[in-house]
Amino acid sequence: MKNKIKYTNEPIEAKVIMDFLPPPEELAFREEGVKVTIALSKKSVDFFKSEASKHHTQYQRMIRKLIDTYVETYAEPLRSSGTAQKRAAP
Repeated sequence: MKNKIKYTNEPIEAKVIMDFLPPPEELAFREEGVKVTIALSKKSVDFFKSEASKHHTQYQRMIRKLIDTYVETYAEPLRSSGTAQKRAAP
């Protein structure tokens, strides 16, 4: 290093950021699983296996996450009677 670093007494502008990370107990939470048997196309399974290999994960986990994301997006809150509300046609 040819050039020396010159430090100055300039004011430091710092701001507090709200904690956005979940607490550890939320990270350790696992939903109850239900085992099912499903027949998928070879093309779909090959795709998920290939992608899982690239990302160093399990293909079943990727499929499960895909289905969970779909449910979170399209599931409607249940009525008090326990039946789902009807969706309006697009």
